[in-house]
Amino acid sequence: MDPHVNYEELKTIALKESVVLFGVADVAPVRGTFILPEGLVQRFSFGISLGFRLARTILETVVDAPSQMYYFHYQRINMLLDQTALKLTSFIQENGYDALPVPASQIIDWDKQLGAVSHREIARLAGHGWYGRNNLMVNERYGSQVRYVTVLTDMPLITDSPVKGDCGACRACVTLCPAHAIKESGFDRDACHLKLKEFTKIQRIGQMICGVCLKCCPGNKQLGNRRKDKDGNEAG
Repeated sequence: MDPHVNYEELKTIALKESVVLFGVADVAPVRGTFILPEGLVQRFSFGISLGFRLARTILETVVDAPSQMYYFHYQRINMLLDQTALKLTSFIQENGYDALPVPASQIIDWDKQLGAVSHREIARLAGHGWYGRNNLMVNERYGSQVRYVTVLTDMPLITDSPVKGDCGACRACVTLCPAHAIKESGFDRDACHLKLKEFTKIQRIGQMICGVCLKCCPGNKQLGNRRKDKDGNEAG
């Protein structure tokens, strides 16, 4: 099968499910990080990365801690991503290839807070963005307001390439992080994890990304893209 045709057919399926980001990564550089049986690790050459955008209005309910509405929204997005990954898996298998849908939100190594595959790293390799100060993927258009899922496969596919980018002068998440985990020197994973455990008890919700650093990172607007006047010239 033609890798270009396969790519486009899978992309069409994904976009019909309201996914806003679709990309394919060469997973060879990161196979060693997968928490999977060795036989599976070596079988797959590609990682399909799908991204679904969170609702801006839901994020408005997040002030300095995750809200009940945000928690519900977070769960439903994970379900939609998993369902979309299953649809891609079905298509791939029906065409004679193997696929492994990696759950959108599942911890395998609790000590290190790791899943079977890093959705963020596959998303980076698939060209969706770069690691921001908040230790999350930052997409040029949607910022950190995206949830990701991965499908590993051996189906021949063309691949996307990582993009260069950074947060520039933006320090919004550094200022607003309730755990003070986002520092100029780097991201304090332990501080973030402890705060999330605290939210779990106080807010009576399951452990998840608290949402504060997502809310303040909405993409182009936050990343400082210059406004243009009516003639299309850069203003300011």
